[in-house]
Amino acid sequence: MKFNRRNFLGASVAASGGLFVSSPAIAATLIEPPTAPLADIVTEALGALNRHAARITDRKRIGISDFRNHSGKYRFHIVDVERGKIMRSLLVSHGRGSDPQNSGYVQRFSNVEGSNASSRGSYVCGEAYVGQHGRSRRLHGLEPQNDNAYDRAIVIHGASYVDAAMARDTGRVGRSFGCFAFEQSEIASVLELLGEGQLLYATGREA
Repeated sequence: MKFNRRNFLGASVAASGGLFVSSPAIAATLIEPPTAPLADIVTEALGALNRHAARITDRKRIGISDFRNHSGKYRFHIVDVERGKIMRSLLVSHGRGSDPQNSGYVQRFSNVEGSNASSRGSYVCGEAYVGQHGRSRRLHGLEPQNDNAYDRAIVIHGASYVDAAMARDTGRVGRSFGCFAFEQSEIASVLELLGEGQLLYATGREA
């Protein structure tokens, strides 16, 4: 179906009146309270999906990283575009250069080599590979604010410093060097659901 804000809201509202997510615990995390309406961020991502249609060869699913939220929140969402629902909500890191004080909040973004910061914008997922972090996926930035992603080796990978117990005990997860790092227990699922040719959209604001 044609995916817009209206039919996303209609398709993703569960009987309880909340957004469809994978568990009540995650639902509580999202509702407590999101720093920006999730539906608005999905609308932004769908606009990016249309802008970059020539590069996004697989439109079934998109990944959204909501860097407006704290790193202790489940702020990465995998969206089933055709069904208009959130399939998974996950913990994800941001770059240490984006959060020098390790507050859990993104303070700045950068596209510069050596900044160790996260970048906003649209990415197309590239090939999977096995590297120093195990199974990973390359990313290609599609906009001036993230077009150095491939050269900076900004990728999707698993990391021991992203962990639900850590988020619960310390209130945040660890920081990457700008990569989208996920829990080791979740990385296989992320790589399967967010495959080559699909969109990853990262949004946020600077302090």
